[in-house]
Amino acid sequence: MAGSDEVNRNECKTVVPLNTWVLISNFKVSYNMLRRPDGTFDRGLAEFLDRRVPPNARPVECVSSFDHVIDSSVGLEVRIYRAVANNGAGAGAGAEGAAAVTLPILDFLTGAPSPDPFPVILFFHGGSFAHSSSSTAIYDHLCRRFVKLSKGVVVSVNYRRAPEHRYPCAYDDGWTALKWALSQPCLRSGEDSRLRVFLSGDSSGGNIAHHVAVRAADEGIKICGNILLNAMFGGRERTDSEQRLDGKYFVTLQDRDWYWKAYLPEDADRDHPACNPFGPNGRRLKGLPFTKSLIIVSGLDLTCDRQLAYAEGLREDDLDVKLVYREKATVGFYLLPNTDHYHEVMEEISDFLKANL
Repeated sequence: MAGSDEVNRNECKTVVPLNTWVLISNFKVSYNMLRRPDGTFDRGLAEFLDRRVPPNARPVECVSSFDHVIDSSVGLEVRIYRAVANNGAGAGAGAEGAAAVTLPILDFLTGAPSPDPFPVILFFHGGSFAHSSSSTAIYDHLCRRFVKLSKGVVVSVNYRRAPEHRYPCAYDDGWTALKWALSQPCLRSGEDSRLRVFLSGDSSGGNIAHHVAVRAADEGIKICGNILLNAMFGGRERTDSEQRLDGKYFVTLQDRDWYWKAYLPEDADRDHPACNPFGPNGRRLKGLPFTKSLIIVSGLDLTCDRQLAYAEGLREDDLDVKLVYREKATVGFYLLPNTDHYHEVMEEISDFLKANL
């Protein structure tokens, strides 16, 4: 077994840049420490190990951010990112300088709609429903990248996590965030003064984006598009990619099974609609005004067959889908700008936002 693990590590290193390999490997080590066989989770240690960054009232690379509680009853917070014309040059030092930078941010939430249309990306971080947050460094960096790509606003949702908060808590928090965004005049734009909102997320965040988009379609709320990166779906029956890639590129089936058991209702299996939306207990979307989708799939992610089947399910229901399949990409390739996969997929996202604004 040890020899097999060494072969897998060597194979992984040949296709993954060293800094990405170190990043994801460190996540895997810490994740293995946090999960317990009885289904519980060491949340205290998770918070200690999670590398977080504070919001930046003073812009960093022309992007400022701030945290805002949108539902105090459950402590639901979002981190809002927006483009700023400069990096605060000319602001005074000390408290006066901080106030000079912070004031425009405070003004933003009470601002009027913009006549110039801009996208609002409602982003759901990954972490298999259990890990990370809106302030985790890798997601802070990704959301800043999205602001630069879109010239819009990103609202990153700090949804409640499993196993302390099981299904449907994450979906409910996503829905609350969408309803909040709809209520904010400062997020509306264009001559028609409406919210031009896209839903996006990776891993569990992509799963959340799908389910929030379904509810929006049911409620007649227009979503401009879904952007899913390695969305987390599953099912009882093992797929070819799950069997072929089990443990080869960071993730094992045992890992995935643990997370689904931690999130789904206690009496549910992996054919629950949350996990397997088009499975035997799922729901078809034909005839529903479901949004357009950009589906980003990594060919070396063990759940890639699940994601490809999801895209095919949307097509079968006559829905608008663009699939971007990166055969030699692994999980997390979109977190660091060190491969062609990263840059080409960011271009795809930018084009999708512009085309559907």
